[in-house]
Amino acid sequence: MSLTNEQFSRRSFLNTLGGGIGAGSVALQSLLADNASSALAGGSHFSPSAKRVIFLFMSGGPSQVDTFDPKPELAKLAGGDVPESLARTVPNISRAGLKNLMASPWRFHQYGESGIPVSELLPETAKHVDDLCIVRSMQHRNPVHGPGECVALTGTGAGDRPSIGSWSLYGLGSETENLPAFITMNLHSDGMQYPQAAGWSAGFLPPRFQGTVVDPEKGIRDIAMPEGVTNAARRKQLGVLESFNRRHLDSLGAHPELEARIRSYEMAFRLQTAAPELFDLSSESQATRDAYGLETSPTKQSARGCLLARRMIERGVRFVQLRIGGWDAHGNIKGNHERMCGITDKPIAALLGDLKQRGLFEETLVVWAGEFGRTPTMEGTANGRDHSPAGYSVWFAGGGVKGGQIVGQTDPIGYVATERPVTPHDFHATILHALGLRSDKLTWKHHGRDEVPTVFGGAPITEVFG
Repeated sequence: MSLTNEQFSRRSFLNTLGGGIGAGSVALQSLLADNASSALAGGSHFSPSAKRVIFLFMSGGPSQVDTFDPKPELAKLAGGDVPESLARTVPNISRAGLKNLMASPWRFHQYGESGIPVSELLPETAKHVDDLCIVRSMQHRNPVHGPGECVALTGTGAGDRPSIGSWSLYGLGSETENLPAFITMNLHSDGMQYPQAAGWSAGFLPPRFQGTVVDPEKGIRDIAMPEGVTNAARRKQLGVLESFNRRHLDSLGAHPELEARIRSYEMAFRLQTAAPELFDLSSESQATRDAYGLETSPTKQSARGCLLARRMIERGVRFVQLRIGGWDAHGNIKGNHERMCGITDKPIAALLGDLKQRGLFEETLVVWAGEFGRTPTMEGTANGRDHSPAGYSVWFAGGGVKGGQIVGQTDPIGYVATERPVTPHDFHATILHALGLRSDKLTWKHHGRDEVPTVFGGAPITEVFG
């Protein structure tokens, strides 16, 4: 007899597994124990301000001087080179040899009680500026997309270390038994900056801490039961696979990859009951659908991703990573950024508002960032901007963040961080801090060394939390 969703509780599943799968119940109990615990026995180092994270990753490099870091000086200097007076006070500018400065095509307006200026490109996000802590002084040294994305998401350009999502899951464990605790969605890849698998990789951590990639339109691949296959039949099939896998594992000894594969079969079975409901948006009100822009272009795809992110964290997913590609603007930055902000502004603003309305905002850390920013100069004669990791903007919201403030500054033309420089390691330490984790105390022994998330140092940006 097959079980309905209501009957399919954790206890009934374990009980029925005893006769249907046999040794599978041991594997499932082990999986649940692993999920309920972590390197810290399922606890934080101190009281957290957030329980979970939504990471909005803008791949390609949004321009800071056209979004969150206005530079009126650029309008005065447009078409010229960096003046000697500025080069003397900011040596990094002189060494960069910046030529052909370009003013922003957009005006900035002050919003909210804080009066923080935001580009007219982002009118909907600007309505939430009093909830945002904008960090204008992010910087690192890698100006190439692939390695830069690895730096932004793992801390090193090689991409051979755990992603920040994996560290978060390792530190705290999972709040859900029926869904992956770390989910990533990749949208609007423009054929140039392909999603970097390092961004959701577990690196040297056990494979169970890696992210699960899902398609916002299709959900989790191959999740539906084949026609004519019942839950009971599937349990028997898994029982056979379990016995073979366990026999093979016994012959090999400890083998994390095979153990993770065994666990994946058990998780897949539970997903077949939980995932369809997650991706079915029919229960969402028309007002919610309209707020996100779910049924209109150009917001439709990003709206679905943002709405699913909210539904995921409602169901206990610990870390949701939404990668939206297409921000690379070497030519025609006006057309590129108008298109990308048109795709993202309304859905992201709706996500912030929706989290507030549902009482989820204060326990959910939302972060917005790319792998780097863009130069204040025109690239060639194409009216675009080149890559620039020397000083760019990110923002934090929710999860204990003190909104309506700016941390750090760049120079008068927006090229390099001059006040309160912040590295990707500081950025990662800040995310972990919100979750109640000390980045210097979260360790994993690898090749005889106690590895930490912020391998090159890094400390939380404490100003973010007031």
